[in-house]
Amino acid sequence: MILVTGGAFQGKKEYVIRQFGISTQEMTDGAECSWDELRQCRCLVHFHLFIKRMMEGGEDPSDLCEILMEENPDLIIVTNEVGYGIVPIERFEREYREKCGRICCEIAKEAEEVHRVICGIGQVIKRA
Repeated sequence: MILVTGGAFQGKKEYVIRQFGISTQEMTDGAECSWDELRQCRCLVHFHLFIKRMMEGGEDPSDLCEILMEENPDLIIVTNEVGYGIVPIERFEREYREKCGRICCEIAKEAEEVHRVICGIGQVIKRA
């Protein structure tokens, strides 16, 4: 598994296309994909939105890292860094930020590689 993270609109998707030779057709969008698509795709973009959708639907995403490691261990996950800035007033938004951060930490721990992208420039911050 490979995790690619960075701020919003920092060129993560384009970086993955260049770095890993992924086409846009091989990318699945976490904002709208099904569990089956997630289990079978090569690259998942907007992972943070998949987590948010789960939580909005009343599901607990805590086991997401374990599930993905078992069912799609070669997945490239692209996610926004969530949690910078002003802490939201809404309880759900605070819980979402925390859950997203903790899940991404678990994935980073298990991943073979972790890349951070800033201004379209990627930096490998972990390589197993």
